[in-house]
Amino acid sequence: MASLQFFSIPVSRNPHITRKPVEHPSPSLRLIPRNLAFLGPGLRYIHHCSAKDIKSIRSSNRTEAVTDYSIQVSDVPLLTSSEAMERLKINRDNRKGTHEFLAMYSSIFGGITTDPAAMVIPIDDHMVHRGHGVFDTAAIRDGYLYELDQHIDRILRSASMAKIVLAFDRENIRRILIQTVSASKCKTGSLRYWLSAGPGDFQLSPSGCDQPALYAVVIQDKSPFSSKGVKVVTSSIPIKPPQFAVMKSVNYLPNVLSKMEAEEKGAFAAIWLDGDGFIAEGPNMNVAFVTKDKELLMPPFDKILSGCTAKRVLALAEGLVKEGKLQGVRVENVTVEEGKKAVEMMLIGSGILVRPIVQWDAQIIGDGKEGSLTQILLNLIIKDMESGPLTVRTPIPY
Repeated sequence: MASLQFFSIPVSRNPHITRKPVEHPSPSLRLIPRNLAFLGPGLRYIHHCSAKDIKSIRSSNRTEAVTDYSIQVSDVPLLTSSEAMERLKINRDNRKGTHEFLAMYSSIFGGITTDPAAMVIPIDDHMVHRGHGVFDTAAIRDGYLYELDQHIDRILRSASMAKIVLAFDRENIRRILIQTVSASKCKTGSLRYWLSAGPGDFQLSPSGCDQPALYAVVIQDKSPFSSKGVKVVTSSIPIKPPQFAVMKSVNYLPNVLSKMEAEEKGAFAAIWLDGDGFIAEGPNMNVAFVTKDKELLMPPFDKILSGCTAKRVLALAEGLVKEGKLQGVRVENVTVEEGKKAVEMMLIGSGILVRPIVQWDAQIIGDGKEGSLTQILLNLIIKDMESGPLTVRTPIPY
């Protein structure tokens, strides 16, 4: 059995890896298989291939299978569990990104781990291979979970619509989530959690699943927060039917494709329209407008996800009506024409909070600058997260 030393030998002298000359039409695009990632950071492509080339491949609209490699594996090692675990650790250590995973709870192993390499789920979990799972996210701010109960209520509604039996009752789910954040020592970040049909087999029906599952991960995002105005485009990706759009399931492929479409067009996000042509939502955020009459306008939630942050913005906006800064708050169908004529436009979600939009397709929104009322709503949400009532702030016992 090959050990980890198998991958510490230089490629040119490794007896298990053979170099095969390949006449590739473009020498700069000579790739090697992804499963050679353990050769070391950055060795997923030959030295002739630049980062720019890799980026161009990823952003290409073509989907092609790369069949020619300049390096081929002639013998795949059979690993012991300890060797597999060690490689998981190496893989995790070599990953670079802005997200750090501080703790995970899994009902499968019945506890919390703070080792990122152990933060895995069974491959036969129906959430993985059938998409039979739902999830939600709550922000962590200064040692408090923001709108935890509101998010738990939503994931339970999603689980009911997805016909997922609960692994625990509501109070135990809540207790587990709080304890997971406590174990992480995270004071500012986010908590993401899933309810799944659970592991069992690779069939379509969950009837073979032994037990439903609950997973939770505490995430610390090191990327800087931004309230800079962004551009959006109209999505050409079909929106999910209302039956599926109103539940927060793990079936996010349309959302992913919509986000990718926006990025390919140099935009931050893409806006979906519903089946009747009214403005719906973004790929993972709600959308709202300020009209020329200083009314806050937001599409209804009957065909889209009921955003917890968006509903909180609506509640806080009532205070601005009393102060005379807004003339009213309306939740109703919004046409594209109305939206593009608005003086302010914004995206709302737990990850971005309130993000101003300054351009939609070719249309400049308002004066093309971040709107003042959008900034006021952002400040209200941040203040609510930091010092709002305990109905929206759950303290974490560290």
